[in-house]
Amino acid sequence: MNKKNNRYMPLLLAISMVIGVIIGSFIANHFSGNRLSIVNSGSNRLSNLLHIIEDQYVDKVNIDSLVDKAIPQILAELDPHSVYISAKDVQAATDDLKGSFSGVGIEFTIRQDTIHVQNVIKNGPAERAGVLAGDKIVSVDGKPFVGKIVTDEEAKHRLKGPKGTRVTIGVKRYGQKALKYFTITRADIPVKSISATYMLDANTGYIRIKNFGETTYPEMLGALAQLTQKGFSNLVIDLRDNPGGLMQSAVQIANEFLPKNKLIVYTQGRKSPRQEYPSDGHGSYQQIPLVVLINEGSASASEIFAGAMQDNDRATIIGRRSFGKGLVQQQIAFPDGSMIRLTIARYYTPSGRCIQKPYTSGEDPSYEQDLLSRYQHGEFFSRDSIKHTGPAYHTGIGRVVYGGGGITPDIFVPEDTSGVTSYYKEAAMSGLILQFAFDYTDDNRQHLKEYSKMQELANYLARQNMVEKFATYADRRGLQRRNLMIKKSHRLLETYINSRIIYNMLDEQAWDEYVNIGDPAINAALGVFRRNEAFPKLKPQPARANHNGKVSHVLSPYIRRQESHNKSVTYYAYYRTLGQGPLAQGDKSREEELRG
Repeated sequence: MNKKNNRYMPLLLAISMVIGVIIGSFIANHFSGNRLSIVNSGSNRLSNLLHIIEDQYVDKVNIDSLVDKAIPQILAELDPHSVYISAKDVQAATDDLKGSFSGVGIEFTIRQDTIHVQNVIKNGPAERAGVLAGDKIVSVDGKPFVGKIVTDEEAKHRLKGPKGTRVTIGVKRYGQKALKYFTITRADIPVKSISATYMLDANTGYIRIKNFGETTYPEMLGALAQLTQKGFSNLVIDLRDNPGGLMQSAVQIANEFLPKNKLIVYTQGRKSPRQEYPSDGHGSYQQIPLVVLINEGSASASEIFAGAMQDNDRATIIGRRSFGKGLVQQQIAFPDGSMIRLTIARYYTPSGRCIQKPYTSGEDPSYEQDLLSRYQHGEFFSRDSIKHTGPAYHTGIGRVVYGGGGITPDIFVPEDTSGVTSYYKEAAMSGLILQFAFDYTDDNRQHLKEYSKMQELANYLARQNMVEKFATYADRRGLQRRNLMIKKSHRLLETYINSRIIYNMLDEQAWDEYVNIGDPAINAALGVFRRNEAFPKLKPQPARANHNGKVSHVLSPYIRRQESHNKSVTYYAYYRTLGQGPLAQGDKSREEELRG
């Protein structure tokens, strides 16, 4: 009898287990709405909440959409620079740092619900297909593409695409009635992070770095080689309005200018042990006199480079206090293609200064409006108005530098507001200057093509009385003529208008060369070289730059396009009105200049 019972025991146990599972499932299904997991951690509560909503909410809910909205709110409670990037926005967020994107190779602006080709990238697919600057794209892949459907996002969606795929565009060309059609094979389009390399004078080279990406270091080596062929013996590196990017690129470039075993930057966080980045002594430009230009739009990797040069007494820093973005983000991808940039550490300069300016956890309006507050406080006009909230530190030779956020320059250059009037503000912020410059370029493109060099085109435009032409144009579009204000703002208006036309017809380097003419920071740098003061010396008081009345390009495109400090910068940039960047935009009538 016992033997017989033993024979059926495994079967009875199996049946009991199945019954137990069924009963457990029944209880879970009927009571899960009222009883949550015993483990009452925050993550479990969030997970349970989403399950409850999906299971019991009165209406059908898109959980993915709900999560997309919730994650940014959670990250916003941490710090100003931890951000969530949805799957559809990941590519756009990483293109500039990668150094290339896949597309047709044009820069365009959207005007009157139509794509206008601003520039055609040299040796790109569009140029090889025959597309010209000034063409208007009116169809894509056989379907009309004009009207309200034409947005920047939709245009990028249709023109960009995987390498090797094709797109056919219909183009309306100036002086021709029939549409022209071009089939373009998409390819990798380089995104340059160095926008200008040229000689300021017989001895001084100039390099503008607009962001730090994967290709910035090799681009920098190429730029230095180009200047070497021209015999440069001094160097200006312009980081104004550079929002940063990849730390490694800034470290690599700093290494070119420092002797061996000089600390460039170090990072440290709660779960991130201190990690130092020293120079290796292999840099080829350790002895060249160097000046670095910064302003309130210089952030992150820009501040790493400027801080390394300042703390090691390697270069003279000129301009205004930098942005103060010193939090290290790590990119973490999700299976659906979205990702977060989570702050894991802080950047510190060689002297021990934390680059990050103060902030409070959660929504912090004062942080978002910091640049506006600086402007109103007078920091852009007087060095004495700079508030040093951190302790004093010392450079290698004992010069005093301050913590509390950002890099304070050795030589302060105030912003020039002479000539600013309400008329100029309205002209700049409304977008009318951008509209006029584009329309003038479009209407006169055939003649303007005769001038292939910046100075030739600038000389021609100087004879065309462009301010008067603009005033008439603007008056017809609702900006009433104010002759006394126009006279007072004449220099600003002429510089802004002509710089836009030069950019439209030539390229970004030509624009840089034009706006740098007479720039006070550039003049201060040249003065440093003349006085042989590029290598800092211990002085009781910092030098001050002479202010000679030339507006610098303080409303540049780059501070709106990258990194999570853009909210503060954009708010501040709209408040100020001295826009001269190639992608400057107004808050009433906005032109989108994009790449496709």
